Amino acid sequence: MATTTASTTTIPLQTDLLTGMEWSAPQVRELLHLAADVKARPDRYRGALAGRFLALIFEKPSLRTRVTFEVGIASLGGSATFLDHTLSHLGERESVADVAHSLERWTHGIVARLFHQTALEELAQNARIPVINALTDRYHPCQAFADFFTLEEHFGGLRGLKVAYVGDGNNVCHSLLSVGARLGANVRVASPVGYEPDSAVVSDARRAARDTRGKVELFESPNDAVTGAQVIYTDVWTSMGQEAESAKRAEAFAACQVNEEMFSLAAPDAVFLHCLPAHRGMEVTEAIMDSPRSIVFDQAENRLHMQKAILLTLLS
Repeated sequence: MATTTASTTTIPLQTDLLTGMEWSAPQVRELLHLAADVKARPDRYRGALAGRFLALIFEKPSLRTRVTFEVGIASLGGSATFLDHTLSHLGERESVADVAHSLERWTHGIVARLFHQTALEELAQNARIPVINALTDRYHPCQAFADFFTLEEHFGGLRGLKVAYVGDGNNVCHSLLSVGARLGANVRVASPVGYEPDSAVVSDARRAARDTRGKVELFESPNDAVTGAQVIYTDVWTSMGQEAESAKRAEAFAACQVNEEMFSLAAPDAVFLHCLPAHRGMEVTEAIMDSPRSIVFDQAENRLHMQKAILLTLLS
């Protein structure tokens, strides 16, 4: 397991970011505070990672994740080496353990965007440097941290905030549940039968919510989930690697489309979030995506500031 030599906070830290579920509520709260300071005073952190080298292992294409990590690392004075694994997945050319043992001799941390959570965890088990989950099939913690940072900026607080997610119970959904519960939000999820979030993730989120006075609710009806909500969040219906299921999923998720009719059920001050890329006209209409209620590009910008905070927490 990875180790660190110092921290930017007073709370004992995790040494990796693999799921987000391993981070306590105080750790998540302090991470949001650091991201806010990084955004407000970037010059204060310039050079904080001078002489540090990060390996970026990506099995999936990326715009936001790759650019925000590369720009974030450079703005902190570090350097990034991109390892393109879109044609050869991690573990195919050589074992995951051998990759980890090699990279720990050359770099100070690993950012990995992988198809399988098990590969990420094997990487972390064999690396003595921090490993950061930049997306797997199970979790997308960097996204969820940035999402709630964006919502705190917009609403001024998160405790009791009603966040409705409609769509696939996927990696983004899992991370929204776990992070939202640790921040005291009221997270509502509506998914068609057969596409619900994993029960173990839901159970963990409900345990965390008991301590923070948050709430986790599951619905079959998207309209029930969004009624009175202050946030409506959705994601693509078909993720990378599921293309063969596109037609089946389009039929199953038809009632989950975020449109003006659905938005009329939400709170008057409700906003729209999407982790992007969006399939306009499918999970969200053009009218909602481009409306004043959409803060998706604030959300995308904040990936940069949040990931800088994660890097500082684990590497400085």
